[in-house]
Amino acid sequence: MVFPVPFGATLIRLRSGPSPGRDAYGKPIPGPIVETPLPGCVVTPRQAAPAPGGSEQQARDTVIKGLTVYAPPGADVRTTDRFRHRGLVYEVTGEPGEWGPSVFTGTAGCTQFLLDRITG
Repeated sequence: MVFPVPFGATLIRLRSGPSPGRDAYGKPIPGPIVETPLPGCVVTPRQAAPAPGGSEQQARDTVIKGLTVYAPPGADVRTTDRFRHRGLVYEVTGEPGEWGPSVFTGTAGCTQFLLDRITG
């Protein structure tokens, strides 16, 4: 995959800004949410189907929907970030990974990360 992707999706990163101080217990108070666009991303759906009739389908009320995102090289993504895509908010799952340069072309690789949206 060669970046920039001309028709890629723009995700909105939601990250807490600087802390305005500490609470009564000495813990930092989260700062206001700062919205930053992340253009040129390739977004693909992720789905893990539970076994038919298995315990994962019985009395199920929690649903996890996931996306895999391939962002431009060097994208600033942290495990504590959230992203808005198509009006829905997702949380980063796991550690973002940097693909190394292509062994065929030498071009920089992308930043790959997973997003999950949990409902129920």
